[in-house]
Amino acid sequence: MMMMMMMDMCVRQFLLLCVFCALSVSLCSGACAEPDSDTEAVAGQGFKLGCISCKMRGEVEATATVDWQFKARGEPDFVHIYSYDGEISTIINERFLDRMEWDGSKKTHDLQDASIFINNVTFNDSGVYRCIFNRVLFYEHYEFSTVASKEVHLTVVGKATRGTASIVSEVMMYVSIIGLQLWLLVEMIYCYRKIAAAGEEALRASAAEYLAIASESKDNCAGVQVAE
Repeated sequence: MMMMMMMDMCVRQFLLLCVFCALSVSLCSGACAEPDSDTEAVAGQGFKLGCISCKMRGEVEATATVDWQFKARGEPDFVHIYSYDGEISTIINERFLDRMEWDGSKKTHDLQDASIFINNVTFNDSGVYRCIFNRVLFYEHYEFSTVASKEVHLTVVGKATRGTASIVSEVMMYVSIIGLQLWLLVEMIYCYRKIAAAGEEALRASAAEYLAIASESKDNCAGVQVAE
């Protein structure tokens, strides 16, 4: 009985760990998240300008349009360079003609990913990029308009370098994975020892019970012989 209880406890701990891992994966992959865009591009290569604005009320229908603005280094003001309405994309500034394309949400007017892709990046593309979401939420009796914006400070370099933040992020990811595996290993060893200990105790109890029964049977047999 004790051995079965220990096995049941270990199985429950393992299942809880599996559920925790599954929830972590689902939260990371299924829910909307707003990661920061990369900020370093290499001249002559392509580059994705990331911009995500999550809709806070997922159950509410909505539409959104996106505008991108750009302020080059040394220039005081932003200029309108790109727009997208869910169907048609328009390159507005001549600087990016034939070099800029939509790389965000597709086949929907409920835009949440407004990323764009720049082909053949040049050093003149360094500067600040601003994406602007113009979103309309459709409630049962009214509509609600919101505006959200984000900025990306882009630096164009001649050769790719790896940022410290990227290295730290990758190291932390591997540390988390290793830590989780070690925790699982410790739990499995703990459960194995508990089950083994419970098994040994059950064997000892069974042996003692067997000896007691054998002794009692022996006494009974001796009593029968004396009576005869």
